[in-house]
Amino acid sequence: MANIIGGLAVSHTPTIGFAVDHDKQHEGAWEPIFASFAPMQQWLEEKKPDALVYIFNDHVTSFFFDHYSAFSLGIDNQYRVADEGGGPRDLPPVKGDAALSRHIGTSLMSDEFDMSFFMDKPLDHGLFSPLSALLPFKDGWPTRVIPLQVGVLQFPIPSARRCYKLGQALRRAIESYPEDINVAIVATGGLSHQVHGERCGFNNVEWDQQFMDLLVNDPERLTELTIAQYAELSGVEGTEEIMWLVMRGALSANVVKKHQGYYLPSMTGIATLVLENQAGDAPLDTIQQHREKMARELAGIEKLPGSYPFTQQRSLESLRLNRFLHQLIQPGPRERFRHDAEAMFDAAQLSARECEMIRQRDWRSLIQYGASFFLLEKMGAVIGASNLDIYAAMRGISLEEFMKTRNQQVTYSVAGKEDQTAK
Repeated sequence: MANIIGGLAVSHTPTIGFAVDHDKQHEGAWEPIFASFAPMQQWLEEKKPDALVYIFNDHVTSFFFDHYSAFSLGIDNQYRVADEGGGPRDLPPVKGDAALSRHIGTSLMSDEFDMSFFMDKPLDHGLFSPLSALLPFKDGWPTRVIPLQVGVLQFPIPSARRCYKLGQALRRAIESYPEDINVAIVATGGLSHQVHGERCGFNNVEWDQQFMDLLVNDPERLTELTIAQYAELSGVEGTEEIMWLVMRGALSANVVKKHQGYYLPSMTGIATLVLENQAGDAPLDTIQQHREKMARELAGIEKLPGSYPFTQQRSLESLRLNRFLHQLIQPGPRERFRHDAEAMFDAAQLSARECEMIRQRDWRSLIQYGASFFLLEKMGAVIGASNLDIYAAMRGISLEEFMKTRNQQVTYSVAGKEDQTAK
C-alpha cells in the first residue's frame, strides 16, 4: 500500500518564484527565504517521495468565479505553468499521476466529499512558486504531483474543520492505494497577510508563530476557529492557512517536527515546516474495508451489456475528441464543421480513427471509444441528425424499428434555430 512519509507546509507568495527566475536566492532580502527552504530541499532529496499531494489555491487564473468549487482535484497526466498576466514562467510541466488521482477522487467521494475534478488546466504560482524553490526542474521535475485546489477566494469557503476532515479522508485514500509508493503531503498558502482594502499590508507575527505551534501539537484547537476569526487573526487573504489543516489531517496524531522557519520580508509571512509521520501499521482489514467501500457504488456496473460508464479514465483518454465535439456549442465552429470539417480535424490533431468515426457518423463506435453521448447529440444537432437517429444507430437498427419500441412516435434534438445542412 502507499505510505505517507510526512508533510510540508510553505507560503506561496509570487516573491519566491520571482527570486528563482532572477537568481536572487543569495541576495539581500531574498536570502533568508531560501535559507529556510534548504532543510525542506534536503528532506525531499533524502526521502525522494514518489508523489506529492499538493494542496494550494488558484488566484483567479485557471479557476474563475463563474464556476467556483470548494475542492478540485487534478486527474491529469501533467500540469503546465499558467500565464498570470506577463507570460508563463519558463518551467517545464510537472508530471501527474492520473491513476493515483482517480483512486484519491473515488475514495474522497465515497467519504462524502463532493469533489470537482479538472484536466488540462495550467496552474499558477499557488503551486509552482514554492515548487520551483523546493525541487530541481532544469532536467524535469523529480517527482509527480497530485494537485488539490481549494477555493478560498470567494466566500463562503470551507471551514477549518472541514479542511481538517478532508485531510483525514485523504489519509484513508492514500493508504488504501495498492501500489507501494511513498507520498508526501504539501500544503501552501498564508501565513498572515491582506492584499486589499484599507487593511492592506496587515501582518500578525505573533499569530503566525502560534498557528504553527498549534498545527504541530494541537491541530484540533485550530478547527474550532471560524473563518471570520482567521481573517481577524491573519488577514482576509491569510485565511489561506486553513489549507495547512488539510496536510495536518492527513498525518498521524503524533509527528516529529524536522524543520520550522519564518521570515516576513514584505507583504506575507513566509513560513516553512516539515513534519514526519509517526503512524503505526494500520490493520490490513481496515484498509480492505475502505477499498470495498470505495467500490460499492459502481460494483457490477461493468456487467451491464451495451453500457459504457463515462469514468474519469475514459474522460481523460478521450479528452481531445470530446473537446473537439464540445466546441460545436459555438456558432463559428458549427459553421466551419458544416463546410470544412477536415481542416478542423487537422487543427484539433485528431487521430485517424477519431476522424473516420466522425466522418462515418459511427455513433456506436464513438461511444465505445469514449465520447460522451451529450456531446454526440450536439454534433447531431449540427448535422441534422435527431437524437432518435443516434439512438437507433447505437442499437444497430433502423429509425423505424427503434420508433416502434417507443410509446410515442416523435423525433427531437437539442438543435436551436440554425439550419442543419451538412449530412
